[in-house]
Amino acid sequence: MEKAMVSLINVVKDYGGQGSLAVDGVSMDIKEGEFLTILGPSGCGKTTTLRMVAGFEIPDNGSIVIDGEIVDNVLSYKRCVNTVFQNYALFPHMSVYDNIAFGLRMKKLPERDVDINVNKAVKMVRLEGFEKRMPKELSGGQKQRVAIARAVVNNPKVLLLDEPLSALDYKLRKEMQIELKHLQRELGITFIFVTHDQEEALTMSDRIAVMKEGKLEQIGTPNEIYEHPKTKFVADFIGETNLFKGKVLKGEMDETLVDISFDKIPVKDCYFNDGDEVYLAIRPEKLELMDKAENGLASLKVNLKERIYTGSSMKTIVTAEDGKEILINEPAGKIYKFNTGNNAYVAWNPDYAVVLK
Repeated sequence: MEKAMVSLINVVKDYGGQGSLAVDGVSMDIKEGEFLTILGPSGCGKTTTLRMVAGFEIPDNGSIVIDGEIVDNVLSYKRCVNTVFQNYALFPHMSVYDNIAFGLRMKKLPERDVDINVNKAVKMVRLEGFEKRMPKELSGGQKQRVAIARAVVNNPKVLLLDEPLSALDYKLRKEMQIELKHLQRELGITFIFVTHDQEEALTMSDRIAVMKEGKLEQIGTPNEIYEHPKTKFVADFIGETNLFKGKVLKGEMDETLVDISFDKIPVKDCYFNDGDEVYLAIRPEKLELMDKAENGLASLKVNLKERIYTGSSMKTIVTAEDGKEILINEPAGKIYKFNTGNNAYVAWNPDYAVVLK
């Protein structure tokens, strides 16, 4: 059994007067050497959760355990964690070298040891030659690397990252996502990363914890979160999805259908009872346009409304008989048989549909 480096046990944070708890009974184990991302919209409690692990906020209820020690009453600077903030929080009057060396000097390490460790950290984040530069002379990506080097040079057991890529442009952000993941694997340090960017979470994480309104909705691998969402919120928040509201119909021979008012759709692995109200979730890339309904596939009669070229894919919007819009993602460059205004069938393997409460 893998060791839990950080455990949150029924953690609650109530700022009072907010109308709801900022963090509402969150429990999770974060494994040693894991890259865990806390994902959710603004105000869901993800940063508050991170700040409680760091020691900047104290839980009103529950406990936080780091490396086997309950740290509820341990001051932030005495915890074996370091934080990389959204704005990097570099000292503007210090050079790159001195920023990275700051924590080691506070520990009263001999200057020779400081120099060895700083140079090693500088090399790790590929900033050789930048040691004498001031923060104002650095790009956003370089500042981010300095902040990471300053954090990891202290050899923390846990590194906390609060949306550290949000200020970067799109191309640099993509590059830094890969760099951060490589760095984490190299160091073997437990990373807890906070973001509201779904693609970022899917790209970088070993596991993702999805939060909504202070509660933990689901925790799992990127594949589990994307392919097998447990709630309507997770299905809708992570990537794109088509949601159909309906009711479970248990048929003969163990067949299960979902009645979506204008059609009855066959589904697999449905754990709900006859008559239960549910949502049917189907990812756009699992759908295909066809001339006619085929045995073994679920299908709906549709009319092609619009096509949008995005470079890597073609987004096709079709309308069902009740007027509901359905999104289909097809690879760019394929030959498209149907044009705007054509009638067709949208079809999918029943295994790909997820039934949600």
